[in-house]
Amino acid sequence: MPAISLLCQLHTDLDKGDSAVKYTLSGEGAGTIFTIDQTTGDIHALRSLDREEKPYYTLRAQAVDIETNRPLEPESEFVIKVQDINDNEPKFLEGPYTASVPEMSPVGTYVTKVTATDADDPTYGNSARVVYSILHGQPYFSVDPKTGVIRTALPNMDREVKELYQVLIQAKDMGGQLGGLAGTTTINITLSDVNDNPPRFSKSIFHLRVPESSAVGSAVGRIKAHDLDIGKNAEVDYNIIPGDERGTFDITTNEHNQEGIIILRRVRLN
Repeated sequence: MPAISLLCQLHTDLDKGDSAVKYTLSGEGAGTIFTIDQTTGDIHALRSLDREEKPYYTLRAQAVDIETNRPLEPESEFVIKVQDINDNEPKFLEGPYTASVPEMSPVGTYVTKVTATDADDPTYGNSARVVYSILHGQPYFSVDPKTGVIRTALPNMDREVKELYQVLIQAKDMGGQLGGLAGTTTINITLSDVNDNPPRFSKSIFHLRVPESSAVGSAVGRIKAHDLDIGKNAEVDYNIIPGDERGTFDITTNEHNQEGIIILRRVRLN
C-alpha cells in the first residue's frame, strides 16, 4: 500500500462544517502509521503497509468539541484490514532435495515430494495458490502440479547407463497464470541398484598351465567375471560345473577383487 494514502473518512452528524468539531485518533499505530485530519476526519497511512508483517490494526476515533474538548459522541472502534497483493514468491524451505528410486522402476513410481510456501493471503484471490512444474528433468520424471509429488515418467531407466539426475522444480503462484511469481528448487535423484546384470567373463575359454610339481592346496590360476551392478549385487560366487568329474580342482572367491582362484584339490592319478 503506498504511503500517505487516504484510507477512510470519519464524520459525525453534529459536524455542520463550521470547524466546531475536532476528530481524534488512538490505538495501534495512531500517530506513527496512521494520522487523522482533525478538521475533515480523513484517515491517512503515513507509510506502506505490509500484510505479512501485520494483517490488521485496531483503532479508536472520536469527535470532540474544538473549544471545550468534550466528546460529542461515544468513542468508535474500527479495524483497518490490510488487503493482500501478490508481493511474495513461493519458497522451498527444505531444498535442495535428495532422493533415490530403484532403477527399472515402472512409470509412476513415487520418488519424493516437494513443498513450497507462499506468505500471501490464501483466503484472498490466487496470490498464494501454488502450481508446480518441471523446468529440467523431463522426460525422466514428472511432478503433480497440485501436490508437488515427484514420480518416474520413463520406463527402464538403467543405473548402469545413467545413475544421477538433477531435476529443477518451479513453484508459481497465481495458479500458474501469467504474471505470477515463482521460486525454484533442485532435486538430486539417484537410481539405486537392482540385481539386473549377470556376471560375465571377458572370454569363454581360459587356458591355464599347471606344473606337475604344484602342491595340493596351491593356487594354480585366476579368472574373473565382471558384474555391472554394485554392492551386494556385484558380489560373485564361483562354482565348477561339469568338466572336473574327478574333483581335481576347487575354486574360491577373493572377496577383495572378486577374482576366482583355482585351487589344486588333489594330485591327479594316472
